[in-house]
Amino acid sequence: MSFFNIITLGCKVNKYESDAIAQSLLEAGWVSALKGEKTDLFIINTCTVTQKASMQSRQAVRQAIRSNPKACIIVTGCYAQIEPDEIKKIKGVHYIIGHTDKHKIPEIIISRKEKDSPIPEFHPLTIRHDITLEHEFRQAPVIAAFGNRTRPVLKIQDGCDNFCTYCIVPYARGRSRSMPLKIVLENISRLSKSGYHEVVLSGIHLGCYGMDLLPETSFTELLKCIHETKTIKRVRLSSIEPNELNDDIIKTVADSNIFCHHFHTPLQSGDDLILKRMHRHYSRSFFRDMVIRIHEMIPDAAIGVDVLIGFPGETEKAFENTYSLIKKLPVTYLHVFPFSARKGTPANNYPNQISPDTIKIRCRKMRELGTNKKMEFYKKLIGGKVEVLIEGARSKTTGHLKGMTSNYVPVFVRGKDNMKNCIVQARIDKLCGKSAVFGKIHN
Repeated sequence: MSFFNIITLGCKVNKYESDAIAQSLLEAGWVSALKGEKTDLFIINTCTVTQKASMQSRQAVRQAIRSNPKACIIVTGCYAQIEPDEIKKIKGVHYIIGHTDKHKIPEIIISRKEKDSPIPEFHPLTIRHDITLEHEFRQAPVIAAFGNRTRPVLKIQDGCDNFCTYCIVPYARGRSRSMPLKIVLENISRLSKSGYHEVVLSGIHLGCYGMDLLPETSFTELLKCIHETKTIKRVRLSSIEPNELNDDIIKTVADSNIFCHHFHTPLQSGDDLILKRMHRHYSRSFFRDMVIRIHEMIPDAAIGVDVLIGFPGETEKAFENTYSLIKKLPVTYLHVFPFSARKGTPANNYPNQISPDTIKIRCRKMRELGTNKKMEFYKKLIGGKVEVLIEGARSKTTGHLKGMTSNYVPVFVRGKDNMKNCIVQARIDKLCGKSAVFGKIHN
């Protein structure tokens, strides 16, 4: 019996790809190792979106080697694609596999095991190709619904065409590539037939979906087809660029009983000059109008926003422009990221870099605003009724089951163990700290 373990850093797309690899290994007879258990194969699916993410990826590789000195160590993901030479410096790595061949990892390992081939001992075998030459969406060999999650992620798009001046992702994942519309619908149907009630549509540049397909289509057309087929109860959208979150998408979500009332979009900055330097394709006023339209068309919708703090040249006034914009808008929660100069991006060499201490202070202030926004949104739910998808195990501290509403609110309820993966009606009673609410199942 052979055991494997996979550590995933970074985004939902990375998690989807890790799950697909895991499923293929399981179907081939491998066993997923429990936490702390020794393993024969250890895969680290890395991230490199910031210098800190690269450092964490290296740390994860070294930790895997220390804890499993006899395991075959494979490093894949964005850091493997961008910095293979840095990974080669880590003694104990056996394979470095880039994005173009990531989906072949099970095939590579199973073939080596069947042939009883020795793993590369002194120099890691690097399998990596020019990602810019990739023009086809690489379909995972199976639907990635591995693990205990009740809301599986479905990657329908890869790559990015934006080339923002602070971002390494287009260089790590290449140009935008889409899963054919028919395959998306088939995969959603398969997930539904497997017992799932919600699927999360994910991608690197989701708003570009379909532009590379023949015949060309769009994300809006995909959503309309999903609504018409009605093969699953809930579909959640992951992050969409503000300039691509158009009225057609908002209206499609508003008019459907399938799509979750939840939008997530990266503002990054509320200052027009900084947005221009970032190479973002919208203005402060455009973003404001978009958020207001969402709120007017879907009043109960959660609106999550990414903010990048400390971009070179971000004066105190530029920061205040971002802060004041968000404070006035019906935004639900914030993901706040400190700017980190990333080698290989234009912003790495921009003048007027902001001091780490200033970035830290601004991030703290923005996160406090995000917490207040979230509390305001949660308080409005008290006394109301919501649909909750029960997700998993009981809370160890309260004994409650945890679930998620359509508009992305974590809810703790009392109920029976067999309620996992069920959608229930609940009345919201009160807040649960700053990150959830308590509810009571309503028959």
